[in-house]
Amino acid sequence: MPTFAARPKHTALAHSSFKNTALRGDFTIRCGGKLLDLSQPRVMGIINVTDDSFFADSRTRALADVVTKAGRLLSEGATILDLGAQSTRPGATKVGAPEEVERLLPAIRAILQAHPDAIISIDTFYASVAAACVEAGAAIINDISAGDLDAAMLSTVGALKVPYMAMHMQGTPDTMQHNPQYGDVVKEVLDYFVQKIAACKAAGIDDVIIDPGFGFGKTIAHNYTLLKHLEAFHILEVPLLVGVSRKSMIYKVLGSTPQEALNGTTVLNTLALERGAHLLRVHDVSAAMEAVKLVGLMKEMP
Repeated sequence: MPTFAARPKHTALAHSSFKNTALRGDFTIRCGGKLLDLSQPRVMGIINVTDDSFFADSRTRALADVVTKAGRLLSEGATILDLGAQSTRPGATKVGAPEEVERLLPAIRAILQAHPDAIISIDTFYASVAAACVEAGAAIINDISAGDLDAAMLSTVGALKVPYMAMHMQGTPDTMQHNPQYGDVVKEVLDYFVQKIAACKAAGIDDVIIDPGFGFGKTIAHNYTLLKHLEAFHILEVPLLVGVSRKSMIYKVLGSTPQEALNGTTVLNTLALERGAHLLRVHDVSAAMEAVKLVGLMKEMP
C-alpha cells in the first residue's frame, strides 16, 4: 500500500483562498461548426486504435470493431469520442506520426460514415497528425504534452481553429514517473497553465480546455492533492477535463488491477464532478453518465 508523505502546513493554507471560487459551467466550445454547451458535464469515451494500452479492454484495431465500439459509447451517452493511436504508459513502444495517421484516418472516416454527427477528438502530440485528422473530420485535439513535445502544435491548432485540450505532464512519457518532484503540486500546475493558456491564445486557439494530467509525472500523493484542490483550477476560467479512468492512482491504492478499477474510477469521477469538472475522459461511459446524472441531481437540491 503506498504511503502518503505529509504535506507542508502552508500548502493547505495557500489553497484556502480558492475554495470559494465560482464553479463556472457556462462554457461553450465550437466543434466542427457546432457549439458544444458545457453547462452540464460531458463524457468523452476512449477508443484506443492500438494493441498497446494499459487497459486491455480499450484496445480496438479492427475497423469494424472501432465502429461498433463508437456506436456503443455514443448510445451510452458519450458526447465526444477520443481516438488515440499510441499508448502513453511508461515503457510503451513509441509510434511515429506516419503510423498514427495510418491508424487514425480510416477510423475517423468509418466512424463519421456510420455516425455523421459524432464529435471526434484526437489524442496526439504530433502537429502533423493533428492537421491530417482534422482534415479527415476530427473536431478536437487532445495533447498530453500541451505542445511541449512538438513546437509546431500550438500554431497548427491555432490555424485549424479547433478546440485544444492541453494536459500537464512533468517530463515525457518515458521519464515522467522517474521520481517526480514538486514543491507545491497545485501551485506549480496552476502556474504552468497560466503560461500555457496565454501561449495558446497567442497562437490563435480560441477554445482551450485544461487537464491536470493525473498520472503523468505525479506520485499517488500528487494526484490526490490535485483532485482534492481541483476547484483551484477554476480561477483560470477555462473548461476543466479530468481523466482518472482505471489509472494506477486507483488500483495501486486498492491493491487491484486496471480491470478491477471501475468502482474506484466512479468514486473519483464523482469527486471531480463535485469539484466542477466539465469533461470526464473515461473507458466506461455508462458508469460515468450515471455519476453525472446523480451529482447533477444533488446540485439541484435546495
